[in-house]
Amino acid sequence: MQFQKAQRKKAKLRLALTGPSGSGKTYGALLVAKGLGGKIALIDTEKGSASLYSHIADFDVLELLAPYSPERFIDAINAAESGGYDVLIIDSTTHEWSGVGGCLELVDAVAKAKFKGNSWSAWNEVTPRHRKFIDTILQSPLHIIATMRSKTETAQVEVNGRKTVQKLGMKAEQRDGSEYEFTTVLDITHDGNLAMVSKDRTGLFKDPIQLSERTGQMLIEWLESGKDPAAMDAEEVALAVEALNACESLGQAQGIFGGAWKRCPDGLKTSLKATYDKVKADLAAQQEPA
Repeated sequence: MQFQKAQRKKAKLRLALTGPSGSGKTYGALLVAKGLGGKIALIDTEKGSASLYSHIADFDVLELLAPYSPERFIDAINAAESGGYDVLIIDSTTHEWSGVGGCLELVDAVAKAKFKGNSWSAWNEVTPRHRKFIDTILQSPLHIIATMRSKTETAQVEVNGRKTVQKLGMKAEQRDGSEYEFTTVLDITHDGNLAMVSKDRTGLFKDPIQLSERTGQMLIEWLESGKDPAAMDAEEVALAVEALNACESLGQAQGIFGGAWKRCPDGLKTSLKATYDKVKADLAAQQEPA
């Protein structure tokens, strides 16, 4: 095991836009996508509503119909990846959770069919399917903007001895915590269509803003300002080679090689293996009796 200096790599965008119906999520997503640059694809679960904004940016659309199972979203994401797109808008991910054939309906169906209505047991089957959908988003080579509907969350509280309903804010209609898988989460208000940050790892968003093409340009500048992943991989392999050449025992060399091999990209494995084999042979020769 080795600790290494933390460095931010160049990355792909993972942006979540939440807001109630009519708050401008699709409109804002297209403006941001245009600012990012490149070829745009859009998965539309809103019955063709995205095409009403075709004047904003050039994009290709896939109108995804029910059932909204995680697997159908995954297939659509894979289609965008193989189609040579640079940016993918998923509008919206709420359908994967609470739409027709989405996770909530899947749990009910599985519970009735296999567990005598026990939804807790059904979640053991549906959760991995939802997790795979989220992982597909996180691991995609595309910039991804995901929209989520939100609704007012309320709770019954006691004030001065009387029970009353109190608004707690807006809650995304997705599995609890799903929005926090993203690099940045912006909540769009219905009044004024302002985007307010609820989570941000970029440090770009402090005050409420109106989403624009410039928002996408700011984001791509930040994403591209990190260190090139290929250069970082080469540096890591070079450090491993240096450490291998300094090894004084076979066990030490095996430990260093094993850790480096797991992280090593395929294109650099040949040189790493060659160094390890040479060091192993040299150490074995040193241990032979004279």
